[in-house]
Amino acid sequence: MIYIYNCYGGTHSSALAAAYHLEKLASNTIPSKNEILSVDMFNKLTSKDMGKIFFHGIDSDGNKVFSLGRGSSKLIVPSIQSMLEILNEKGKLEEKIIFSNTSPTVPLAMTLGGLFSRRLKIDFIGVPLLVIGAKKAHPDLIQLVHNTKEAGKAAIRNIEILDNGFGR
Repeated sequence: MIYIYNCYGGTHSSALAAAYHLEKLASNTIPSKNEILSVDMFNKLTSKDMGKIFFHGIDSDGNKVFSLGRGSSKLIVPSIQSMLEILNEKGKLEEKIIFSNTSPTVPLAMTLGGLFSRRLKIDFIGVPLLVIGAKKAHPDLIQLVHNTKEAGKAAIRNIEILDNGFGR
C-alpha cells in the first residue's frame, strides 16, 4: 500500500503526518521544538516543490509513505487519481493508494508561520509560529494518521481519496 499525505505546501502538516505515520515522532507526547524542526522536509520545501511527491519511508507494515504539496490547485490530486485509474484499468496498478488531506489539522499559527517563513522568508517570526502550530496540531494529526491507516486497511478500491472533512 502507498500512503500520500497532502496539504497546501507539503512541508508542514503533511511532513508531520508522514513522521507520525512512520513513528519518527512519538504519538503519545507533544514533540519538542527540535523534534519538529528535525522532521524530514519540515519547512524546507518551496513553491517549486509543489506538485512533487516526496518519499518519507516505509512503515512497520511495509507500506510506503509520501507527501505532496498541492498549492492552491484543486486539480492535482484528482489528476493523479485519474492517471492511477487508467493504470488500474490496464492492470498496471499493483498497490492500493491512499491520499489523505492533512489541511483540516492546520491551525492558524501554522498557516501564518508558513506564510512568514516560506513565502516572506521571515524565519524569526515564521518558525516559532510553525512550532506553536505543530504542537497545537499534534492530537489532530495523530487522529488523522490513525484514521488514514484504518481507511487503508478497510479500502476496497485501489485508489482512495480522504478529504478528512475538508473538500480541497
